[in-house]
Amino acid sequence: MATEIKVPALGESVTEGTIGEWLKQPGDPVEADEPIASLETDKVAVDVPSPVAGVMSEHKVAVGDTVEVGAVIALIEEGASASPSPSPSPAPSPSPSPATSEAKEQDDGAKEGPSEELIAAAQTLSPAVRRAVLEHGVDPSTIKGTGKDGRLTKEDVIAAAEARKSGSPAPSAAPAPAPSPAPAATGGERREERVKMTRMRQTIAKRLKGAQDNAALLTTFNDVDMTAVIEARSKYKDMFAKKHDIRLGFMGFFAKAACLALKDVPAANAYIEGDEIVYHDYVDISVAVSAPNGLVVPVIRDADKKGFARIEKDIADFGQRAKEGTLTMEDMSGGTFTISNGGVFGSLMSTPIINPPQSAVLGLHRIEDRPVAINGEVVIRPMMYIALSYDHRLIDGREAVTALKIIKEAIEDPTRMLIDL
Repeated sequence: MATEIKVPALGESVTEGTIGEWLKQPGDPVEADEPIASLETDKVAVDVPSPVAGVMSEHKVAVGDTVEVGAVIALIEEGASASPSPSPSPAPSPSPSPATSEAKEQDDGAKEGPSEELIAAAQTLSPAVRRAVLEHGVDPSTIKGTGKDGRLTKEDVIAAAEARKSGSPAPSAAPAPAPSPAPAATGGERREERVKMTRMRQTIAKRLKGAQDNAALLTTFNDVDMTAVIEARSKYKDMFAKKHDIRLGFMGFFAKAACLALKDVPAANAYIEGDEIVYHDYVDISVAVSAPNGLVVPVIRDADKKGFARIEKDIADFGQRAKEGTLTMEDMSGGTFTISNGGVFGSLMSTPIINPPQSAVLGLHRIEDRPVAINGEVVIRPMMYIALSYDHRLIDGREAVTALKIIKEAIEDPTRMLIDL
């Protein structure tokens, strides 16, 4: 009996997606709840699970096709078993070699958990492939992809892992080509390649350009002396981590400082809808996070009511799930204000773009020692430039400068956040 596999509900206001990769091919066995396809939406890449166990019978759509929620994308023969495929004849057992021993050591190391380097290398892969890489401890840069446009598939990873365990060289384990999209040209010839934008990248492009076209964007700047926050973190970080089981970072301070500013300048926490202004009596802070497929902005709900520990845990959870590709549409819906930290990438100063329909975004940057004048003396202090981009249709310059000044003062004197000043 053939079971139809349909596109599941993808979240509020999301009606369609794009087939990014087939994880199961016709004839492959499928377990219940096992992912069979990776689907790209406007915000996240999600796996489509099989509701039954059986054998993949037919793909109804191809990679790159756009499908609506509820559309049939595949058929699975429920309860069927995969036809046995001739297994490759075992290669003669080679005598132990340094390479084999090294592979065994790498496999043993993989059982202890993936290294930071491996996790970083896996961030650009689809969710299913990323899980396979981390599970088997295989370096994706050493595997030649057999998918569309040379993409790495789950089967490529499993084959490489099996080849490593058996000690025989896998065809894909040969030295990988340079990571550039096109192969190296010879004889001075130059090449170029056209690659279709992912659905998420297209959405990011449209939203950011739409923000520039529709809003009257303006940015105001200030600089912050980070001495007090750095000293507080140094003094209490061990106690904080022991009590709350989370590291005390900078984002918690800026999130709470932003809540103070938005309380005093409610226009920065509002948005325009038609000829009306929508104000909020709560603060939902969108935190810009770099994910494998692009920028995502999961939301810290009711940030104004949460303490430092809860905010830091939310941010850490978002960062981890962004790497794993497991953020949901609900995680990223809503938001009344955004914080973007370009400082983690070394940015000195920038003019962030608002996240529609929001009206303001706070940009953070790197901390560096700079000479500043304090009480008539030149001293070296850890300084950070901060920027507030805003929609001038709704927020006046006085309000924007006031909001950023409140954030600055709260960071330079964190006691203000405790006594609501």
